[in-house]
Formats: sequence, structure tokens, C-alpha cells
Amino acid sequence: MSEPQQSSPQPSADEPPAAPAEQATPAEQAARGRTNRTLVGATAVAVVLGFVALALPAPFVVESPGPAINTIGSVDGTPVIRVEGRETFPTSGNLDLTTVYVSGGPEREVSTFEVLQGWLDPSRDVLPEEAVYQRGVSDEQVSEQNTQEMADSQSVAVAAALGNLGIGYGQKLSVAGLAATTNEGVLGVGDVLTSINGTPITDLSMLRDALQAAGDAPVALGIERGGEQSTVEATTTAGEGGQRQLGVYLQTTFDFPFEVNFDLENVGGPSAGMMFALGVVDTLTPGELTGGRHFAGTGTIDADGNVGAIGGIAQKMAGARSLGAEYFLAPAANCAAVAGRIPDGLTVLKVATLEDARAAVEGVVAGKDATALPTCP
Repeated sequence: MSEPQQSSPQPSADEPPAAPAEQATPAEQAARGRTNRTLVGATAVAVVLGFVALALPAPFVVESPGPAINTIGSVDGTPVIRVEGRETFPTSGNLDLTTVYVSGGPEREVSTFEVLQGWLDPSRDVLPEEAVYQRGVSDEQVSEQNTQEMADSQSVAVAAALGNLGIGYGQKLSVAGLAATTNEGVLGVGDVLTSINGTPITDLSMLRDALQAAGDAPVALGIERGGEQSTVEATTTAGEGGQRQLGVYLQTTFDFPFEVNFDLENVGGPSAGMMFALGVVDTLTPGELTGGRHFAGTGTIDADGNVGAIGGIAQKMAGARSLGAEYFLAPAANCAAVAGRIPDGLTVLKVATLEDARAAVEGVVAGKDATALPTCP
């Protein structure tokens, strides 16, 4: 039904009729036309400048939710984790590693419009470019670094998983570069550190403890160089927190009793380490660690199973929840960044070690109330 039409208002009986409008002169009409054209032109210019400003690059990066990948599942029919030379066990559920899309960077600056979109979207974060990338690095260098960090995190994740399961493995510490002139000419790139003061070096933690115990006294380092064994006298300096240091960068290589491969492309960085380690634990143990439930998470890991903080946790939680995750394993050091950003329906479990992460998953599967487990606020 259409609305009734209203007639034009008539002057009230209490008011005199309106006086007829005065006719403008031709000169006044011309002046008004020029003014209107000026205003329209100025408005058009302002609109164009506004769009140009929005299109201009801005020195920021925008983080948004990326895909999640089930470490105990498959990608294009190929298992993400493949073990050769050791019995494995079928499993189900999800132990998703989570990712972040980063727009912007050394060779692809985001526009002001994209930055504004990021500020208005609660699932995104806008950060200064220098907070994410070092000045002067190229996009190719960033990609190479991320690829190397991913490869390193996979090896370390296997070490952490085997340690959690009580499976022995070997490891070697070698010199990857000189951080100071402390032992220049004494130690060189490629040297393998085999002993300290006559005691075999088993891992990095053992070496650190031995250096600390020696204090400021020189240490006798057994090294392997070019296939030959020798002993050198090295000096140490006090670093941050008083920890004694050799002034070299060390690289760890592992010798595992069987082969573990990861089939994953186009994902970089070290933040998937903890979820890789959980996936390996589940693959090598009877039964289903998840009980068929949907877990996701993030966090770096070291060979001793310590879980480290990562960036983009809000985006990772949002991405995980959008794909159906019920529980999210978050590094304890990231709990402050989690507050106020947890998606509805997602429980965030706080973990500081691989043992914590495994206990949290097993606790949920055993039917423990989430409030009885360590959680991020």
C-alpha cells in the first residue's frame, strides 16, 4: 500500500503570505555560477587527493589470520609428518600449526587504505615496518631466513619430541661464526666442539653449565677440525646476566636413530616448532593423543622442550577458531598479548614446555574441566 501524497504547504491564517523572491541580475547569476563551479572543482580535487593519499604506500605492515595445517594430517594426500625406520601408530583429530599473513615489507609496501582497514578489523594488527623487518634487508633475504628457521625448527622439534619420549639421540655443536674477537685464531668456522676440560660435550646446556663453572679461567676445548682431533685453550667473557661466553655462534646438528621428514611448503619461520613436536609425539605413541578433538597452537621450541614466545598470536587464534579449533596451546610468555583477543568458543591453554603442552591435551581428553588447567586470561 502506497503512502498518501501530501499537498504543498499553504501559508497559515496567522502568517502573512510570503513575499515573492527578488530576481537576480545577470551579473549576479554569473558570479554565483562561477562560485558553484569553484566549489565543485575544489571538492573533486579534494576527493581525488583523498584517494591518492589512501593509495600511497605507508611504512607499516598488516598482520592477518593465515591458514592452519594439521601436523598429524595430510596435505594433498601426503602426510605432514613421515617417519622411516621406527614403528608409528594411526591417530585422528587435529594438532594444527597456525600461521599469519604479513602484508607489507621490504619490497611490497601497503597502502594507507590497507592500513586503515587493518586498524578497523579486530582480527588484524598494524605494526611499524621496523618492528617486523630489519632495515636494509631484501624480500629475498627475508624469505631465505624464514625457510632456514623453519628447517631448523623441524630438527629441534624432533629432538624435543624424542627427549619427551625418552628416546636417545646424538648431537654435535659446531662453530657457525665469530661473534667477537675473544677466540679469533683459536676457534674457526666448522670446528666441532667435542669436550670441555676433559668432559665430553653432550649438548648446549651442558656446555653452558661447564663454562659457567669455569668462571673467568681459560677452558680446554676438545675440537674436531678437518677430521683431526685437537685441544685448544679458549678464554671466556661475561655476557648478559653474567653467563660466560666463548664469543662464537654455535650450530647444533642432530644424529637421530631414525628418519623424520616434514612435508610442508610455503610456510616459514620457527613458530611451528611446538606443534611439530606434539605431532611427532602423537605419531610415535600408541593411541590418539587428541582423542579426536580439534587442538591448535603455536610456539617455538628448543631441544630441551622449552616453548618460546611468537608474534601474531591474535591472528593465529582467529584463524584457528575459524577452522573449528576448540582449544589453543599458547606460549606462557604470550599470555599478556592474548588478553581481550580470544575468539568466542576458543579455550586458550598456557604452556611453557612440551611436557606442559602434552599434559594440557591429555587433560582435556581425560575430561578435566578447562578451569582446572593453566589458561591464558
